[in-house]
Amino acid sequence: MYDPLHDKHPGEGEGYPKSYWAQNSGLAPKADGPLQNDIRVEVAVIGAGYTGLSCALELAKQGIECCVLEANQVAWGCSGRNAGFVLKGSGRLGFSQIKARWGDEVMRQVYREMSLGVERVEDLIADGLDCEPQPKGYLKLAHSPKHLTQLKHAAMEQQSLLGDELSFLSKNELAERYVDDKLCHGGVLYHDGFGLNPLKLAWGYVERVTQAGVSVYDGTPVLSIDTAKGVGYELITPQGRVTAKKVVLATNGYTPKDFHPILNGRSLPVLSQVIVTQALSDSQLRQCGLNTNQVIMDTRALKYYYRKLPDNRILFGGRGAITGAQAESDYYPKRLLSQLKKSYPALSDINYDYAWSGWINVALDDIPHLWQNDENSLFYAGGYCGSGLSFAAQAGARVAQRIAGQSIAAIPMYQSELPKFPLAPLRRLGQWAYFQYGRVADAL
Repeated sequence: MYDPLHDKHPGEGEGYPKSYWAQNSGLAPKADGPLQNDIRVEVAVIGAGYTGLSCALELAKQGIECCVLEANQVAWGCSGRNAGFVLKGSGRLGFSQIKARWGDEVMRQVYREMSLGVERVEDLIADGLDCEPQPKGYLKLAHSPKHLTQLKHAAMEQQSLLGDELSFLSKNELAERYVDDKLCHGGVLYHDGFGLNPLKLAWGYVERVTQAGVSVYDGTPVLSIDTAKGVGYELITPQGRVTAKKVVLATNGYTPKDFHPILNGRSLPVLSQVIVTQALSDSQLRQCGLNTNQVIMDTRALKYYYRKLPDNRILFGGRGAITGAQAESDYYPKRLLSQLKKSYPALSDINYDYAWSGWINVALDDIPHLWQNDENSLFYAGGYCGSGLSFAAQAGARVAQRIAGQSIAAIPMYQSELPKFPLAPLRRLGQWAYFQYGRVADAL
């Protein structure tokens, strides 16, 4: 499997992984195919995921000529592989942690940006984008009594600071009304947040981008980014050259090794593994006590997350392999299946029909960043830490607004670059050490 820390290129025209989404979402919208000649644009966007497509759509609205370049298929990366959780958040910091680091006003502005990201998705759905949205509600389950106390404290603080609508649920209340997860000790229901089909969402962006007159060249990897005197940049692709005054790097967790100095050593690509089970019968659903279609996540350091899909399958996700070379091993999906059965022993005979993984991008300081070079000609957004479905599109739109010369929220993640990892060549060793720590911490 492609590994961003080792491979110079993600491929050329590679097909979608054999995921549940790719196998059950119908036909992909038609893009423009590989670039076949030399072109000139105001802005070239590299990467056709949520960030890049949202950026291109906003640029088109601003009347700025642009194109999108994608090495493989539209949403071939994590935009088409994630679990489909639409949540008010991104990065790994809670809002109370953001307040502790930057103060009350910054926390409120960050919350507003995260909320606008969710609203952006909801507006597209209201406009007719078919991405199979499910009922609203996000269940956070405590995996130990200690973590239940911590979860309640954090939820009460968030409710007090931001006015979030939420409900505290005992283990029995959860079992009676929502989920009878045997490893759960209680939880919190946040009344916003919901699940959807992430690949269909990305395809909906593509349709709107192409309708706005933007060319989306799939099967067109950017082999190099060269500075061109007086015109900005020349992007070299296998069969054509793009000359652009400005460039947006919207590659996030799939950014190739040594792609550009502005990003080198500033991200940690981490594999998230997902399985989707066989369809459950009504009897199996009653026996296991999974009574909701709301999205669910636990409080572990190495989190598990799951949801019941519209066809009564269970999507279950968690950490995957450390390297791309290990990613195809069936050890990782089997481990997830084993964990699912611990939560729902009545499903002891169930198996999975789909298994896949994707690279998320972890930032050293646990928050996403939007940045540009001193010449305001090279831009990027990324570091969503696995929580980018809605916020990635918000960040992409903010990049476009910055290119257009508009002011955007004055918050730290829009005013600072992704920090460099110390001893960057040893990032994977640090990841391995964190996984060992997480295993111990989650067992306590």
